Amino acid sequence: MKKRVVITGLGVVAPNGIGKEAFSKALKAGKSGIQFFPELKELKFSCCIGGVPKISEDKKREYFTELQLRDFNSSGILYGCIAGIDAWKDSGLEISKELDYDSGTIFGTGTSGVEKFRDCVYKLDAGKVKHLGSTAVAQTMASGVSAYLSGIIGLGNQVTTNSSACTTGTEAILMGYDRLMAGQAKRMLVGSCSDHGAYIWGGFDAMRVLTYKHNDSPEKGSRPMSASASGFVPGSGAGALLLETLESALDRKATIYAEVLGGNVNSGGQRKSGSMTAPNSTAVQRCIADAIKNTGVKAKDIDTINGHLTATSKDFTEIENWSQALGLKGANFPYVNSLKSMVGHCLAAAGSIESVASVLQIHEDFIFPNTNCEDLNPEISTLISANRIPQVVIKKEVNLLAKASFGFGDVNACLIFKKYLK
Repeated sequence: MKKRVVITGLGVVAPNGIGKEAFSKALKAGKSGIQFFPELKELKFSCCIGGVPKISEDKKREYFTELQLRDFNSSGILYGCIAGIDAWKDSGLEISKELDYDSGTIFGTGTSGVEKFRDCVYKLDAGKVKHLGSTAVAQTMASGVSAYLSGIIGLGNQVTTNSSACTTGTEAILMGYDRLMAGQAKRMLVGSCSDHGAYIWGGFDAMRVLTYKHNDSPEKGSRPMSASASGFVPGSGAGALLLETLESALDRKATIYAEVLGGNVNSGGQRKSGSMTAPNSTAVQRCIADAIKNTGVKAKDIDTINGHLTATSKDFTEIENWSQALGLKGANFPYVNSLKSMVGHCLAAAGSIESVASVLQIHEDFIFPNTNCEDLNPEISTLISANRIPQVVIKKEVNLLAKASFGFGDVNACLIFKKYLK
């Protein structure tokens, strides 16, 4: 009998909300977490706005010891650990001194510990190698976030970090799902994180893919599917989900937020329309269509799409790809939304934060609004009805939701979430 995989814990560190409850409230209110950063202006950035979670020193000490925080300077690992620990505890599990061989983690990132790496470079250049500190390697290695989470929680199953640009978080969920389906674990803590700041965002500013038109109106800057979209707004944070076999969840009498039906990952190979920075539409359509096929659902039954939709010229292309892959358009197209309108593009953390938002919509029966989309891109409106892109929160039962992410390197991932039914 085919195993079933469910979600029993959620954790999130987003620019517009820390923790499940605050994040859900922000989603329903269309609350933005994007702000102006004077330091970016001083560094002569064109885009001086971004999304950064607000973590107080007291908040850090709820998750880390004083010893762990000594000389700690890795925002991505900080965000990832907070989200991961929250998801673990939210599932009703305790942090034990014993090792849990049934539980593991696949927690992704793009670039780990850039701030720490910068500090180390300056010290090395000054000949102060002995001043690097004992955690320099742990904070800058790619697998730093999964290593920290494993040590804090005591995870004895697979512990690893994946990295696939903006597809990372969505891919991590599918990788955890696959391990559970293979019977090699009972629980997998999955998610992703991204550092914040100039050293992460500078390359995108140099590529001129960030908006520069809203430095005086930060909350209006991120405009997915809008006719006046002028580039994406960079963000940061982390999302985490505790995946568990249905059998294990029922044995523990755990709260079940939703079911993961599976999905698909593929690559466009940077062929045809695909490149390092642009998607191969044929591969994107195949990724979505195969996710539908692999999970045995019908396209017409999908209630909502949580898209990648970054507020660039590729938004229309993405909607066109969804329409082609699903064979749906006009009023028959599912509702579609983009979290990036509220938090910006959180890069490697995007897929996991957006997946937490997706699961909350299923569990709490609502569809969050697309902010800054009052002037819908007219090309998009030729494909789907404007009322399928909600401007205000909709209270509606959500049974089936498709979530996709598309990343640099021409890589794609599509997930299908479902309301849990016994």
